[in-house]
Amino acid sequence: MPAPEGKQGYTRLEVCRLLNIAESVLEDWEKHGFVLKRAHYGFQEMVALKTLRELRRNRVRPERIRLIVESLRDKIRHIHNPLTELNIFTDGRRLTVQVDGARMEPLTGQILLNFDREEIQRLLRFPARPAADEAERQEQARRFEAERWFEKGVEIEQSQGPVDRAIAAYEKALAADPNLPCALVNLGAIYYQQHNHDRASEYFRRAIQASPDYPLAHYNLANLLDEAGERDQALESYLAALRLNPDYADVHYNLALLYQNHGEPLKAVKHWRAYLKLDPQGYWAAIARRELARLRERTVVPGNRARQA
Repeated sequence: MPAPEGKQGYTRLEVCRLLNIAESVLEDWEKHGFVLKRAHYGFQEMVALKTLRELRRNRVRPERIRLIVESLRDKIRHIHNPLTELNIFTDGRRLTVQVDGARMEPLTGQILLNFDREEIQRLLRFPARPAADEAERQEQARRFEAERWFEKGVEIEQSQGPVDRAIAAYEKALAADPNLPCALVNLGAIYYQQHNHDRASEYFRRAIQASPDYPLAHYNLANLLDEAGERDQALESYLAALRLNPDYADVHYNLALLYQNHGEPLKAVKHWRAYLKLDPQGYWAAIARRELARLRERTVVPGNRARQA
């Protein structure tokens, strides 16, 4: 699906129209880090977005997609972006990925066609080793158990079921895999919504320890610290999230507010502008433009020279 000649790529509106999705769906994929937020999308991004659309049509949740992407990056070392470099598909029941002509289960790495051992080793680029021993089989079973309970927790939350049941499901996922970052973040979010900041902080920090490159964990912890008045620590966490994902619009928005509320208008202006570049439409964009206009009035003097407020 190449862009028409002379165009930078597809605009956000064109992407939504071509894929028949709402912009909120595109924003959700961007927030999960599956694609970077852009004003225009090129061919490679469109490949990823088409894959995400098909997975969504088959009710594959973003949390499961993240697990799959991370698993494929770990198992197939030469793959940088599985969503653009591999053919990921599902029949509605089982999700598989095409790897050099072979079909593979993405979470376990199990080949679904009959190849000899040498071919399997070549496809996955695993170090040569004997067949999986009992410890490896137990590890696979543990991961499946963790994933099953995590998905149950997400399902309960999405159906607005009892919160205690969602908590119990996530705790069972963590009993199987104590370092499952998505379960840790979701538990932290529940406790944050319940204003139990101590428990929320515990789970967000555990998620960061388990997966330091998880921007959402840093972002959630920053929100908690900001609300608690821990400005320096909040700033550190927001900046950590931004280093991992420079196009994280919500981070720019909250950083702009943080700097603005603590007497650093020029830094606030920088992040308001970054936010509007990433998210130029909608309710929050209108607020960003209003705040940016106010700051410009306060920080610009005759001759267009900036001064500190």
